[in-house]
Amino acid sequence: MIYFRKILQESFKKLWIAMPYAWLLLFFVIPFIYLFKMSLSDVVTAVPPISNLIEFVAPGKLTVHVDFSHYIALFSELFYLSGFVSSLMMAAFTTFFCLIMGYGMAYGLIKLPKHLRTVGLMLIMVPFSTSFLIRVYAWVILLNQEGVINGWLSKFGLITAPLPLLYNDFSVLLGLVYCYLPFMILPIYTVLEKIEPSYLEAAADLGASPLRRFYQITLPLSVPGILAGCVLVFVPVTGEFVIPELLGGPDTLMIGRIMWMEFFNNRDWPLAASLAVVMLILFVIPIMGLQRWQYKRGNPS
Repeated sequence: MIYFRKILQESFKKLWIAMPYAWLLLFFVIPFIYLFKMSLSDVVTAVPPISNLIEFVAPGKLTVHVDFSHYIALFSELFYLSGFVSSLMMAAFTTFFCLIMGYGMAYGLIKLPKHLRTVGLMLIMVPFSTSFLIRVYAWVILLNQEGVINGWLSKFGLITAPLPLLYNDFSVLLGLVYCYLPFMILPIYTVLEKIEPSYLEAAADLGASPLRRFYQITLPLSVPGILAGCVLVFVPVTGEFVIPELLGGPDTLMIGRIMWMEFFNNRDWPLAASLAVVMLILFVIPIMGLQRWQYKRGNPS
């Protein structure tokens, strides 16, 4: 009986370990392989509008047709290069503003009494109870020329003509920071909460000022939370589609919008798949680097 119990426990243990790998295989590796296969195809008039990489032309004879022209187009045509640059710049600015605001809010939560921290976290998470699409569209009502903000500014005589607050890079950046700010606050808060107060008390006893205690103790110890928050914001913002589509103008080019255009307007699935593959590679490399850095940090030997 004990022998069978040990076998059962080992089986459950192996199954538990295998679950993350099965998840990655099912939702990352297999879709990535299919996308990569699609990116090497040609556009044809069919459903789906892609050609087969391998075709049997005769019994026992097959042909392999691989097309790399879509990848060449991505790095040679100005339209796609500007889309990549615009997406990376927008993601970088969003991450920067989220970091500045998110760190301050997380630090403020830590300074609250423990019974009020839960209330503060709940207030941060309240927007997630509303649909993402509705929250983004609410900014259209606030920022348009007849909206609330221009209305109040005109009412108090601060402006004589409506400000162009909507359908530009400003409105897109505002919407991105608003929607992704909690993803920066939560990991930083988690790390700050684990910092031992005795470190700060010892530094204070040795004569360190509050500013010096922050820069030499709190800030270095919160680096893992900062990096995690930056990855959680930067990666999804780069491929964002809804916010640029609703709040951006026709000149707001981001990879998510370009991918939508190629998939649904131009029906150029191979080119859209090439964009997706390049984006995945650009995202996976920094994430793997961050994981490696965290592993070395936790295992210095």
